[in-house]
Amino acid sequence: MTKAPSLAQLKTDLADVTSVDDPRLALLAADSRKGAQLLLTQIKRRLAKAEAAERAFQQRLHYERALWQRGQLVAGIDEVGRGPLAGPVVTSAVILPETFDIPLVNDSKQLTPKERERLYPLILAQATAVSVGIGSPQLIDQINIYQATRVAMQRAVLGLGVAPQHLIVDAMQIPVDLPQTRLIKGDAKSASVAAASIVAKVYRDHLMATYDELYPGYGFAQNAGYGTAEHLAGLADRGVTPIHRQTFSPVQKIINA
Repeated sequence: MTKAPSLAQLKTDLADVTSVDDPRLALLAADSRKGAQLLLTQIKRRLAKAEAAERAFQQRLHYERALWQRGQLVAGIDEVGRGPLAGPVVTSAVILPETFDIPLVNDSKQLTPKERERLYPLILAQATAVSVGIGSPQLIDQINIYQATRVAMQRAVLGLGVAPQHLIVDAMQIPVDLPQTRLIKGDAKSASVAAASIVAKVYRDHLMATYDELYPGYGFAQNAGYGTAEHLAGLADRGVTPIHRQTFSPVQKIINA
């Protein structure tokens, strides 16, 4: 009589199962050991989760697919950093190929920092073109955050190495002469916008970590320039830095004081 494989061996052997129709699962179902049945439940749960993620991913390609069918290159655009007291607003424009296949790409706010860091180089590797546009704190103070965001988005689009024929934008109107689909919460509805949101977020987080080394005491690496207690304490103790937005109320109060 052939000895049944150990549960540890089964777990290793079945790690590559990608379908509930895999005949190995039928053998596992026939294994009466409690551990084997638990493993079967875990595998089915993993497969169901992967299937749901794939369905959601295909739904996020809805707008792109309609434009691809018309032979158009599509760029998704998003921004990060409109609310912080310090640092620039950062935008990104991303053109995805029709072969793009990273189901985990979603609204950056729905992802952990570790997930964003892992997806960032994968997006750069698969994308047809990627560009970043910056709106400096000085520009924000000159023309306000909304207009500075539009300018940064324009810079991102114009910086693409490949010219897009249609833009999908997260709720903004970009001053470029191209047709634009404007979506509320576009980073959750469009894979291109989601990819742009991840690129912009990771790029800005890295930038703020560098600023944390230049201007210690504000917690920029942790708070990305948002008005946390640590940041406000740093403002009170150390004053305003060159990367602070002087027209934003807490900073303005420090300057006036």
